[in-house]
Amino acid sequence: METGRGPVVCQLRGKLKQGKAKGDIAALGDRVRITVLTDGSGAIEEVEKRKQALVRLDPRPQGEYQQVLVANVDQIVFVFACAHPNPRLRMLDRFLVIAEKQRIPPLIVANKIDLVENAREIFGLYVDIGYRVIYTSAKQSVGVDELHEALKNKISALAGPSGAGKSSLLNAMQPGLGLAVNEISTAMNKGRHTTVTRQLFQLNGGGYVADTPGLKSLALWDTEPEEIDAYFPELAPLVPHCQFSDCTHIHEPGCAVRAALDAGRIHPERYESYLRLRAGQE
Repeated sequence: METGRGPVVCQLRGKLKQGKAKGDIAALGDRVRITVLTDGSGAIEEVEKRKQALVRLDPRPQGEYQQVLVANVDQIVFVFACAHPNPRLRMLDRFLVIAEKQRIPPLIVANKIDLVENAREIFGLYVDIGYRVIYTSAKQSVGVDELHEALKNKISALAGPSGAGKSSLLNAMQPGLGLAVNEISTAMNKGRHTTVTRQLFQLNGGGYVADTPGLKSLALWDTEPEEIDAYFPELAPLVPHCQFSDCTHIHEPGCAVRAALDAGRIHPERYESYLRLRAGQE
């Protein structure tokens, strides 16, 4: 961890490890109280209660273990390119459901707008739902200042498919930042966990960013099919108006969701994402 005197390598005190842990005791983003020992190393005495965390299931031989990707995260920033590669909106919809499920505010970044003329047409449906979308081009320095301001004084987890341009955007905001983040993420994806750990990278002007390459394989591991509609902001308010309390919004009569779909108030692609997620498909 970082202190005013520089990095200090810390170990958990034994008292914190008593009993069977159901998840990471201390993780990236946690606020902790330490004691610096005479040899310059540190001991973690206390881990403050997390306000929230981005969590995934890490299967262990003796049961389920919750791995904390980032603790105390203020927002998840989903970076998707408008082209090269083409935007995988099904993936974005799954990411948004994960953010809604874990109650972490999402921010969508539509990058490489210089490659298309219809960026707002592609991502506009998310604005209609109520999500914030920032349109960017690292090549043309468009939206970079707006993105930097959105990250300022916050802990932000970054996610998105390969080639979306996260590194270029970070470099445009702060020279060298994207290179540093990409170096860690590439090593992690290659399995070099023994020598490389996740890091928070400090932003000029305040705030931290952390890449979360593990999010691409993050499954809705604790989500039942019947609760998926609660994590679609445009569907959730309609559910109480369905004729049946256990409506699947697929074939039942008196379904308020289907009525809104037929009336054009729900985007067909979002409804298709709902059906696929409910069926356990990616």
